Parts: sequence; C-alpha cells; structure tokens
Amino acid sequence: MQSKKILVTQSSMPTLEEYIDEIKDLWETKWLTNHGSKHTLLEEQLCQYLKCKNISLFCNGHTALFNAIKLMNLQGEVITTPFTFASTTHAIVQNGLKPVFCDIKETDYTIDADKIEELITPNTSAIVAVHVYGNPCDVEKIENIAKKHHLKVIYDAAHAFGVYYKGNSLVNYGDISMLSFHATKVYNTIEGGACVYNNDYWYQTLYEMKDFGISGKDSVNLIGMNGKMNEFQAAMGLCNLKHIEEEIEKRKKVFMRYIENLKNVDGIKIPIIRGDVQLNYSYFPIVIKDGYSLTRDELIEKLNEENIYPRKYFYPLVSDFACYKNDYDSSKTPIAKDIANRVMTLPLYADLDLADVDFICHIIKNYK
Repeated sequence: MQSKKILVTQSSMPTLEEYIDEIKDLWETKWLTNHGSKHTLLEEQLCQYLKCKNISLFCNGHTALFNAIKLMNLQGEVITTPFTFASTTHAIVQNGLKPVFCDIKETDYTIDADKIEELITPNTSAIVAVHVYGNPCDVEKIENIAKKHHLKVIYDAAHAFGVYYKGNSLVNYGDISMLSFHATKVYNTIEGGACVYNNDYWYQTLYEMKDFGISGKDSVNLIGMNGKMNEFQAAMGLCNLKHIEEEIEKRKKVFMRYIENLKNVDGIKIPIIRGDVQLNYSYFPIVIKDGYSLTRDELIEKLNEENIYPRKYFYPLVSDFACYKNDYDSSKTPIAKDIANRVMTLPLYADLDLADVDFICHIIKNYK
C-alpha cells in the first residue's frame, strides 16, 4: 500500500496570504454578513464570468435550490431524476411537491427527455433536471416539452459551473438554474450556492426570501429564511474566481490522462467528450460493465487497499433511500438503477499528480 491517501476530491484554495489580504479589511468594517461589499462584488464578478444576467448568492446550494423552486409557486408533481444527490429531491419535497422519477440516458446519465412526456399528468407543474457530472441535459427538447405543457424548468447545475453548450453558458437555460459552491466543487466559496436567471424582477424577491422576508427597516413582505452568504465565504469566492481558469486547465490534464489510460480497457466505460460542450472537468465517472473481471464494489476494495478512495456517486438512487423507498419502485427507472450499481467517480482535483493518475489506472487495468 502506498503511504499517502488519495481521496476522491480535494478543495481548491488560494494561498493563505491571498485570502488574508482579501479578508483583512473586515476587521476594519466589522461587516461580516447581510449582503456586504464582498457579497455584492462577487455577484458582479460571477455575472461577468458566467455571462448571465442575474445571480443571487446563498449560503449553500441546497438553500438556493429550495428557494428557486419556491419562487416558481408550484403545486402538485415535479418530474425529476433519481440519479442525483439527495438535495435535489429533498428541495422538491420540502416545498410540498411530489417528485415523479424519470429514467436517465445511458450515454451521459442525465434525465431522458424522451421519457418525460409520458409522465406528465394534469398535476405536473415543473421539470427539475440535473446536469449530471457537468453533462448538459437535452435542454432544447426539455424546453419544447415545457412550452407545450406550460411547465416551469429548473436546472440543478451544481456540477456545471463554467460549462458551455454550443457556445452558450449552460446556466442560462431554463427558467432558473442553481449552482453549488461547496468545497468539493470546481469553484467554491467554502459553502455556498446561487440562483441564475433572466427575470430582473426576481432579484428583489430572492433577496427577501433569503433574509427572513425583510423588505425594509420595518417591513416583512413574505415568509423567508436565513440563507445569506457571509463575507468570509464571498472573500473565498473572490479569491478562487481569480484562479478558476487555471484550476479548470489543471483538472483537464487529469481528466485527459484518465482518458488516455483507460480508453481501451475492456469492461470500463469512460466519459464521452462531446464537441458541442466545453466541460469544467468536475468528475471522472467510470461504469463497470459485465466484461470486467471485478464488480464495482470489488474494484473499490482493491483501490482502497492501496489508499485510494473513489466514490460511488450516485449510489444508491434517491428512490432507494430509506426516506423514499416506501413510496417508489426504483425498478421503474431501470437504466438509472443499473448505472447506480456500477458507477464510481475516480479521484479528480487540480493538484492530483499525474503519476498518481497513472498508478490508479494501473490498478484498474491490472484486473481487466
């Protein structure tokens, strides 16, 4: 076993000196939260970088998604995917809505837009789709379905920071998109998240929703929560944004090294690189097929023995979670069920040594 532990991810951070320089004025202003100057500046810079019209920052991605859904004033059922992180479904349920699970595509693991319409009922009010691993959903087809049936479209774009599709920033599709700035993401503000949207009128509403509904010194317009991003988070975001292109380029080198090593290994399905997508190289998922000598779990055990820790992501399906399984039958989404039982994401982060990538791939190829 090698001595150092290689985890599935590692947070990107500025130098200590750079972060200290960014936060030192907070000891002068004493303004630590409540939409301070760093919060405002970060919104401006993110709008420029993401080429979006409006952005509202939140303390984390889940709070952003919850409020994005709440903003739509939805009722009844929401069509979504079971192949996602728990937050996606929880945000739907916490808004008093019923998730209806649609199967996914085998190619990129996003929701299968060809199967959405058969799930639409008079109670359907929205589609909540996920850009899984940064792979764009079939945004054109989803938009056409939504227009035809008068549905809202909300994208969980937690994996999609900086991703472009056909030259367009992916966060600009749908009625609203949610971004996660969690420490494990390509871009982080320690914890954090955002809603991205084109409707100018929503900014003030989201502002109030994340600040207890307060609209003025003595007025509260709506029932809100405390979902504000603080100044220390915003400062980390300002620092990390300066280095984001460099970070993505480093991740690309790791990603492409995996491709080079694993592209001809029988029984291992690797990501497809599409010509119309500019990736952020957020994850490197592999699917263990029947032609491989080990199961997914057996391969993970072999990697763990060498101090390497990939992640079964996403496993299990949301519909198999204890809090949902009594209400859903995961066999009704067979592709998602199969992928969840076979997928794992390999270690990928900007500072991962390419020699370590080679070593990980050597172990995988040793059992082909």
